[in-house]
Amino acid sequence: MEEKKLDLNSIIGFVLIFGILAYMLWQNQPTPEELEAQEKAKQEQLAVENNTASQADTKVVSADDFKIEGVSDSLQLIALQNKFGAFAYAASQASDKETLVETDVFTLKFNNKGGYLSELKLKKFVNYDSLPIYLIKNKNSGFNINFGTTDSRILNTKDLYFVPSVTKNGENTIVSMKLKVSESKFLEYRYELKPNDYMMDFTVRSQGLADVINGSQAVNLDWSLKGYRHAKSISYENRYTDIHYEYEGGKANYTGARDTDEDLEDVTWIGYKQHFFSSVLLTDAPFKTAQIKSENLVDDEAIDTVYTKSFDAKMPFVLQAGEISQSMDFYFGPNDFEVVNGYDRNLDELVPFGWGLFGWINRYIFTPLFAFLAGFLPYGIAIIAMTVLIKLMLSFVQYKQFLSQAKLKILKPELDAIREKHKDNKMKAQQETMALQTKAGASPMAGCLPALVQLPVFYALFQFFPSAFDLRQKSFLWADDLSSYDVIADLPFHIPFYGNHVSLFPLLASVAIFFYMQLTTGQQVASQPQQEGMPDMGKMMKYMMYFSPIMMLFFFNNYASGLSLYYFISNLISIGIILVIKNFILDEDKIHAQIQEKKKQPKKENRFQKKMAEMMEQAEKQKQAQKGKK
Repeated sequence: MEEKKLDLNSIIGFVLIFGILAYMLWQNQPTPEELEAQEKAKQEQLAVENNTASQADTKVVSADDFKIEGVSDSLQLIALQNKFGAFAYAASQASDKETLVETDVFTLKFNNKGGYLSELKLKKFVNYDSLPIYLIKNKNSGFNINFGTTDSRILNTKDLYFVPSVTKNGENTIVSMKLKVSESKFLEYRYELKPNDYMMDFTVRSQGLADVINGSQAVNLDWSLKGYRHAKSISYENRYTDIHYEYEGGKANYTGARDTDEDLEDVTWIGYKQHFFSSVLLTDAPFKTAQIKSENLVDDEAIDTVYTKSFDAKMPFVLQAGEISQSMDFYFGPNDFEVVNGYDRNLDELVPFGWGLFGWINRYIFTPLFAFLAGFLPYGIAIIAMTVLIKLMLSFVQYKQFLSQAKLKILKPELDAIREKHKDNKMKAQQETMALQTKAGASPMAGCLPALVQLPVFYALFQFFPSAFDLRQKSFLWADDLSSYDVIADLPFHIPFYGNHVSLFPLLASVAIFFYMQLTTGQQVASQPQQEGMPDMGKMMKYMMYFSPIMMLFFFNNYASGLSLYYFISNLISIGIILVIKNFILDEDKIHAQIQEKKKQPKKENRFQKKMAEMMEQAEKQKQAQKGKK
């Protein structure tokens, strides 16, 4: 067999091939900078492994931890893939910039890191100091989705970088923030903004991540906010700042102004309500569970503060075929009844009209009435006109109440004689007293019932004025803002429960209520004789005559001046009505003659009166029987 030998041509060919390979390897070797970056990446990998060796297999990762300065994109991506898993693509495109968008009502900024709103300004409103109203600014709000991955990691979207894009859909503006694994695999926050609308569509969805998201672990949404102070009175604003929410089926509720930590089920929206503005997250498919928390951030009312309360809500998402798909809406806007009621999402519950009958009165009587009057009158004059109309409607109630007191005053000598005659038998004295009052048509209950009729109106108005958004920053006389307190003098110190200023409208209302109570208290004391063993009603009413105005002065010094204006005008009108009734309508001699005529007529007792008479008679018989045994 012939032995093969290498000829010269073969040797030359091998040398050339070897030379070419050597040249290619030399050209592709890393530079000293790249070698240094590789070593740095290895050291970081070792540090991560050492730090987590004693912990569970799950790792919490953040894009900031994996950015390597001065490294080529190829080596950057290799380092990120070792630590960042599926989202290395998004981390390699990280950019800590903001996307600015404007509508008719908003100025918005979206931060690429976290993909959420980093700033939201309401363009049509300013605060008590004429500064713009910001609901979100300087990291006072957080929005994070927390989920596990199939390679045993935990990701927080607030730490990851999204890729922004802004497009148009007709008149609507679409802001898309995508956390990308690749061009076809991503997690997206999609915001759709409409012209002149405080509601924006908001969708969270994933595409192609079913093999990345660990379906056996909860996917949680965490939304937090610290409410900026917008009003002059911190305590007044805080009183109307809380969390509102709605259960599936339309039943709404709220936490109240206290600190709270509650667990909810099947909620369709959660709103962080401040006095005149709210931030609300609404969902098409109800959250099965939700944990809400609020905390007061005002330690001392005498010290200026930036924030009023902090809010937090945690809700789980339900995966659909392994993907995230949650359609929601955001409302950022005023607690104006006309605005929130127009969305037909039960957001009118953000306006604190009161519960039951009181809310019904405010919603269907006082709100339309005030809107009508304010349509052609200045707001202060509209309050006065509304007060006059309400007092005229209730004047017949005051007449009935004053008439009952006048009848009891006329009967007082006869009632005193009955008590003196039966001073040793209180039961008998009470029977004859009731019989005389029934015949004369002068029952004490006749004076109480008209007063009860006024209570729903009184409480409804107490709720109406603080919730009337139209009064905000409307001036009248010396009051700059009818939705806040007026100031005629600043104090160099802070008085507990009063404040560091003097408001004139509460002062005038307190003086008016003092004179009103003088008129009504004197009549009541004169008509109700003192009974043995009972508290001295005269003294109690006298104390109330002084205590009520002082309490009102302290309580309303930080309240809306519009409410104090109403009470001032209301008490003035009440004083006028009582003086007219007393001096021009009621004639005590005529009333006395009518009572005497009624006493002669047979009086039919109603079922309640008969029952009371029978019970008192039986009690008297039992008492006499016990006396006989003794």
